[in-house]
Amino acid sequence: MPQAPSPGVSGPPPAAEVQIGANRVALLRDGGEAYPAMLDAIQRARSSICLETYIFREDETGRRFATALCERAQAGVEVNLLYDDWGSTLSPELVHRLHVAGVRTLAFGPVAKGRLWDRLVGRLRRRNHRKSLVVDGGVAFAGGLNVSDDYAAASAGGRGWRDTHVRMVGPAAAELERMFLDTWRTSRGAALSEERYRRGTPEPDARVRIVGNEFRKDHKFIRKAYLSAIQRATRRVHLTHAYFLPPARVMRALQRAAQRGVEVSVILAATTDVPVLLMAARGLYGKLLRSGVKVYEWTGRVLHAKTAVVDGVWSTVGSTNLDSMSLRSNLEVNAVFEDAELGAAVEAMFEDDLKSCVQVTLEAWKKRPWTERFLSWLAYRFRDWL
Repeated sequence: MPQAPSPGVSGPPPAAEVQIGANRVALLRDGGEAYPAMLDAIQRARSSICLETYIFREDETGRRFATALCERAQAGVEVNLLYDDWGSTLSPELVHRLHVAGVRTLAFGPVAKGRLWDRLVGRLRRRNHRKSLVVDGGVAFAGGLNVSDDYAAASAGGRGWRDTHVRMVGPAAAELERMFLDTWRTSRGAALSEERYRRGTPEPDARVRIVGNEFRKDHKFIRKAYLSAIQRATRRVHLTHAYFLPPARVMRALQRAAQRGVEVSVILAATTDVPVLLMAARGLYGKLLRSGVKVYEWTGRVLHAKTAVVDGVWSTVGSTNLDSMSLRSNLEVNAVFEDAELGAAVEAMFEDDLKSCVQVTLEAWKKRPWTERFLSWLAYRFRDWL
């Protein structure tokens, strides 16, 4: 059941809010819940703001965030904006406005956008796919939402894409900030006011972890977290993924879990912004269905979420897609939780999302037209390049 927001936080109440050790964690459904909470946190910043995003669009939502960042920078807050240059569309005029206000910006992986070849090569290079916000080292957000009208609520003029974010108040925020600062320094961002970030080392808590792919290629921390949870599953594995092309080990883990009697269900996007990825993912449906995995296709608004819950206790919300580019190359970050109350909330969200889905059966799958079979086969063969 939705709960009241934390004291001092404006906007609609989160889908759920629970205390996990020293961390207060709120589950935020879509931009309608996440954006007001993020903008409220920015407005309350007193020392530092670290915003990292794959997409920062110069649309109504982007301008709202830009205005909020400028206001805090002008008030003396150190504001750092790290955005991916391939994914974002910031004009020189907006970047200049940010700089004049005191916002320090850094484009990750600069791309010569005027030339098609450079755009294509830039897409294949490592990208920064993270979506995180940390305010004063104590309040943090992570999940699947970029900064764009795509995710804003329809009532606010957005497209209302289906996505999930979390807000964390407590030591986990400092860990997410540490990851941001490492990326900022490694990418040669402007010098930091180091005294603003001296927060000490938080006590580790296995119940709330920040898991990210680091700069060394093929660091598999997020993949290992998924594999461990799936391999330990005894009752249920529920996955919601907009882009689903898991590597062989993850695929086998899902199949084996289903074969040993675990209820394995996946919600995948039939309404998607990248149709070729859907065609490629459909190339896996036969293997999944024959193993006993239940496959559902989301048919409502565009689905962009990346979440999972295992046995109602282990759950994760983040930026990571279950595909080669996310797990092997891109910079990603997920929040991983071991908590039954939050796990129940993620499961409830999964069950609610099923109302917008159509189940794919093996019988119907065998009756697909040959053209659809061929296109899925072809797209799947080029999956590592998508």
